[in-house]
Amino acid sequence: MSTSADPRYDAIRDALTTAAESSEPAQALPLLRAAADRLTDLIDDTMAQALVTGRTSLRSVGAGAGLSENAVGPRLARTPMLAPYANESGRVTASGVERARYDHETGRTPEPGPDNTDQEPRAPMRFRPRRTT
Repeated sequence: MSTSADPRYDAIRDALTTAAESSEPAQALPLLRAAADRLTDLIDDTMAQALVTGRTSLRSVGAGAGLSENAVGPRLARTPMLAPYANESGRVTASGVERARYDHETGRTPEPGPDNTDQEPRAPMRFRPRRTT
């Protein structure tokens, strides 16, 4: 993946620079959140690309990104490259990656599934603390 061709690198850099120059921490927070969200998208897309174009495993891309193997599948399901290969529980598994590799090598593009055509993109996962009542 070429860093100069992807505008997300510049957007992340710009958000971080502006946040660093903010005089108030409260002004920096939205900029830092935007940079973090763009970085998450970039990591997810890079993992997908590494899986489809290389011979890496879900475990190795997860380890490279500092994630557990279980955290990788749902994140890959949100990427444009691997979303068509997600299972009904919203995860990309090893069999989905193998199918994506095959389709990539043969030049095929996957057809959207009947239940995925009207589906909105999933929002990034967020930590939700447990409520103790």
